[in-house]
Amino acid sequence: MAALRLLLLLAAAALLVVASRGDASGEPPRGRKLLVLVDDLAMRSSHSAFFGSLQARGLDLEFRLADDPKLSLHRYGQYLYDGLVLFAPSTPRFGGSVDQNAVLEFIDAGHDMILAADSSVSDLIRGIATECGVEFDEDPEVMVVDHINYASTEVEGDHTLIAGDDLIQSDVILGSKKIEAPVLFRGIGHAAHPSNSLVLKVLSASPSAYSANPKTKLASPPSLTGSAISLVSVMQARNNARVLISGSLDLFSNRFLKSGVKKAGSKISHGKAGNEQFVTETSKWVFHERGHLKAMNVVHHKIGETNEASMYRINDDLEYLVVIYEWSGTSWKPYVADDVQIQFYMMSPYVLKNMSTDKKGLYSTSFKVPDVYGVFQFKVEYQRLGYTAVSLAKQIPVRPYRHNEYERFITSAYPYYAASFSTMGAFFIFSFAYLYHK
Repeated sequence: MAALRLLLLLAAAALLVVASRGDASGEPPRGRKLLVLVDDLAMRSSHSAFFGSLQARGLDLEFRLADDPKLSLHRYGQYLYDGLVLFAPSTPRFGGSVDQNAVLEFIDAGHDMILAADSSVSDLIRGIATECGVEFDEDPEVMVVDHINYASTEVEGDHTLIAGDDLIQSDVILGSKKIEAPVLFRGIGHAAHPSNSLVLKVLSASPSAYSANPKTKLASPPSLTGSAISLVSVMQARNNARVLISGSLDLFSNRFLKSGVKKAGSKISHGKAGNEQFVTETSKWVFHERGHLKAMNVVHHKIGETNEASMYRINDDLEYLVVIYEWSGTSWKPYVADDVQIQFYMMSPYVLKNMSTDKKGLYSTSFKVPDVYGVFQFKVEYQRLGYTAVSLAKQIPVRPYRHNEYERFITSAYPYYAASFSTMGAFFIFSFAYLYHK
């Protein structure tokens, strides 16, 4: 038995070696070509720091005017780009063959997008944002105003330059290094639809913020107030496409990335706002440089065997193994977690177990097949905040015992055996007493 266990461990190790060799090339999970659509090509200079950080990470950027008549996202049935950066908030319509539906189909095909708006946002950009699960304020003249959490450089201003620090608590989206300085934001707010579980607020407004026209007095209560206002949101679709939506185009500008910041009422002054770290880390997440998982080398077999079975019998003992890797930005690394679960499923889970890991990417568990026969599924449905979803499913039939596989005497049938023999004994005693008793 010890030798057999050693053989199984060696087989699992061999799977891990094969997986490692398969990823030695370090192929990224997504392509690296991005289309950047802008209202004015001067934005290449005003936002050069952000674009430079993308190029420094190996992303290939192609800049085009949003109304370019030769604009196209695909040709001959193939998409020309792997991601889209939409920095054209005021464009009323795209050029060429690109329109709102083309952008949405681009996302539906599994591609990623960064969309930035401002107070000049057009109906076209609003429509794309709405289809991605967020709604900008309908009034075209409003901005997010905060008379408490504003940057102290605007003491006499309209308090639309906000120093935001209400960030999502997620290392996979914002990186492991904490963003210490507030993030400068000037723009419009948006709200995520409450029924849309795919949208996450990455940077939220403070409870004292509201959405209004800073140049006029409030004639009616603002439509968006407090922490319900999202300044920057992300969405990960069910096909693992990722979208970032910002209500501020200035958030990505050189001026905000290099500017110092001091929050009103605070004694701490930061030589550099948190914008550069914020946009760098979130863009890494959007373009799958972090938080992308893949599963491979799925194996299941009876305990004591090495070959994968095509069918199991009720009450068999089996083992399930899978290798899960995470893209680190440069290479595939073993993913380590303690909440990966396996389901043995038919209409509902008959078995639900956490899988143990060797911390080298290999996850495994063993269990007994339920005493129910039919068509089951091995299912791994792993969804964790910020990570791509892992969905594995494989059907496997489970049969009952054959007639010659039962034991000679079944323990559960002992009461029936006893009832039969007691009935025969009682009949014999009754017959003897009836015939010979006077």
